[in-house]
Amino acid sequence: METVLSGIRPTGNLHLGNYFGAVQSFVKLQDAYQCFFFIADWHSLTTHPRPENIRQSVKTILAEYLACGIDPEKATIYVQSDVIQVAELYLYLNMNAYLGELERVTSFKEKVRKQPDNINAGLLTYPSLMAADILIHKANKVPVGKDQEQNMEMARKFARRFNTIYNVAYFPEPESFHLSDKALKVPGLDGSGKMGKSEGNAIYLIDDEQTIQKKVMKAVTDAGPTHPNSEKPEAVANLFALMEIVSSQDTCRYFNEKYNTCEIRYGDMKKQLAEDINAFCTPIRKKILEITADTTYLDQVARRGAQKATESAAQTIREVREIIGFRP
Repeated sequence: METVLSGIRPTGNLHLGNYFGAVQSFVKLQDAYQCFFFIADWHSLTTHPRPENIRQSVKTILAEYLACGIDPEKATIYVQSDVIQVAELYLYLNMNAYLGELERVTSFKEKVRKQPDNINAGLLTYPSLMAADILIHKANKVPVGKDQEQNMEMARKFARRFNTIYNVAYFPEPESFHLSDKALKVPGLDGSGKMGKSEGNAIYLIDDEQTIQKKVMKAVTDAGPTHPNSEKPEAVANLFALMEIVSSQDTCRYFNEKYNTCEIRYGDMKKQLAEDINAFCTPIRKKILEITADTTYLDQVARRGAQKATESAAQTIREVREIIGFRP
């Protein structure tokens, strides 16, 4: 069975876009592949988070992914820093990574532009650590967005380089899954683009009913159509797209007809949409809260995941040390 690996950034709560995007893709993958999903807390150190923030972020993201359907009986979900062998492979890969190629990585150049006062070695060697995360389990496939494709090519380059230097056929070259092509795109509430944290247009799975209602009622619309069957502007089209995701076909049909006959009342539409989003999110929210409160279960999942991931990683490191020439 092929191995799939994906990292999860501990960057706060999941929103509907995450749920219908990466999370549901992961849930499907765990039934077809040997899956490793890790919470990338080492990667977060490039932004110098406080210890309590790291702990809380890991707990939050673990609870939410479990509530959304990641099954620790099917997939290995673990915290990156619990598998120390990743750091050793990171060291070996860095020994064969060159300054010029690391400096040319687009994401590094973008970070240099955005945070000139925090250009640390972790940012520079991000591709090496990402490659170590992947190669430690000899993963065949990695679900990534298109913005990560250059880093994936670096991972393939590091795998080829290791194999060439030591004259072995040890590491497979990992293949990219582009989730952005396959996952459902969820629009934001501000009338532009997709739902996202940084855009401030997101509905979070943990949001309570009042919060969701307030967010939806503030969604951007227009003055309404003046001609029958007119084209919907982007903001209105986004609202209808969100309704198609969470509402019944009858509901979508009703409001489309009202729009096409110039009888649409956006207030009524938003109230219905908020009700439907709440109906969808409430069971997930309750499960998130239940799992978050059960610290014993969260610890068990994290420890079990760490054990399974360490068994895989330790075998790789034993073999890599032998290939390089170090003592077992």
